[in-house]
Amino acid sequence: MGILLLTKVIFALMIGFILSLVVGIVLVPTLRSLRIGQTISEYVGVAHKSKNGVPTFGGLIFIIPTLVATFGLLITDKMAWSTNLGIILLVFIGYAVIGFLDDLLSFRRKNNIGLTSIQKLLLQIIIALFFFYLYMKTDGSTSLHISTLHINIEMGWLYSIFLLFVLVGASNAVNLTDGLDGLAGGLSAIAFLAFALISIVVGFEEIGIFTFILIGSLIGFLFFNMHPAKIFMGDTGSLALGAVMGAIAIITHRELTLFVVAFVFVIETLSVILQVLWMFIFHRRLFLMTPLHHHFEKLGWNESDIVRVFLACGLLLTMAGIFFGVWL
Repeated sequence: MGILLLTKVIFALMIGFILSLVVGIVLVPTLRSLRIGQTISEYVGVAHKSKNGVPTFGGLIFIIPTLVATFGLLITDKMAWSTNLGIILLVFIGYAVIGFLDDLLSFRRKNNIGLTSIQKLLLQIIIALFFFYLYMKTDGSTSLHISTLHINIEMGWLYSIFLLFVLVGASNAVNLTDGLDGLAGGLSAIAFLAFALISIVVGFEEIGIFTFILIGSLIGFLFFNMHPAKIFMGDTGSLALGAVMGAIAIITHRELTLFVVAFVFVIETLSVILQVLWMFIFHRRLFLMTPLHHHFEKLGWNESDIVRVFLACGLLLTMAGIFFGVWL
């Protein structure tokens, strides 16, 4: 990495971090004064009842700075524009809007139910289809590549279904993981580090710089979200994070790397699916509660300990993902 590029990376991290701190310092007390708080589900247990009323819409703390910094660097020619970057920004904004609507409806109804599952899924699919259309317009590949192993699987029209699965699945996986203070934000910041480095190494510098801005913004967000959280990410943030992670993986042709880097998110999602299937087949629970982090809570683990263990796993997977993504 050259000195100029290293300078851009450091600046991207710094500007994202500083702007997110500024937004957080303004947003947290504003939301608290407006009494825009999260309604905690009655199923998560007594330990979480104290979190009732904690401000939500916290995703704005990293979404706004990431967009402001990105467009600022583009306007000042400090960052190159590309169609791929434009597509990623559209996905980021589009899924953030879905999450914002969901959070807004939850707040107005004074419960933990915003958009219905069908409504949310349909909106996610619509944006994913639009992403696929734009991706193909830019001569996007419909093959799965593993260069070191000389594997090239041409999927043709099946790639559209695969892309929908990646984008919608990643979005919902981060959303499901957002259940403990600092968990989804911390895991996302770690996972994005892999894709930031991979993007730069494989020739997508502008996507790498955007991702480093997002990482800086997430670190700033964690100042307000680590236990005890002063604000929650909400669907505004979690849906946007998962979707943009999936979009970056697709555009950089590192879809399989996503599976490695985001494996904690995958396990969290699988725990929910397995729980439903287990209940349907055997009429009893496989886990004490899902997603998986709540299972460990029911076992008596401290919330902060669960987050630390999950983040450590995420860091190991990211290191593996960097190796996998760059050389495989």
